[in-house]
Amino acid sequence: MSIDETKQVLEAYWQDHDPQHVAENAVFTMQPTGEEIRGRDAIAKHLAGFYHGALEARAVRTNALFADGQGVLEARVQGRHTGVFAGVPATGREVDVPLCVTYDVSGGKIQRARIYLLVNVLLAQITSA
Repeated sequence: MSIDETKQVLEAYWQDHDPQHVAENAVFTMQPTGEEIRGRDAIAKHLAGFYHGALEARAVRTNALFADGQGVLEARVQGRHTGVFAGVPATGREVDVPLCVTYDVSGGKIQRARIYLLVNVLLAQITSA
């Protein structure tokens, strides 16, 4: 894919995490834990549970880089802790957590993502007194 095509797919996906931009057999890996989420439906469910379950939040882009078939997103996950995350019940606390995601794009779809979320920062923010 060209840089422009890659950028178009990722920009569209970042608007609302619409799973139509994710390949049926895509794999998203949570780098801090090694957890792999496989398949479009499982990925959509996981992201919805994070952004609109454990949290009510969004990824606010701070930077993005694009190459032929690859992209990198730097962002901050900003919002409120509204549900259980890592065994911690909802606290209502505000969160602002660094995030970096690398993407592989082919055939007009995201094939793979490697998610670097600073879980330790998130846990500190929701458990601090």
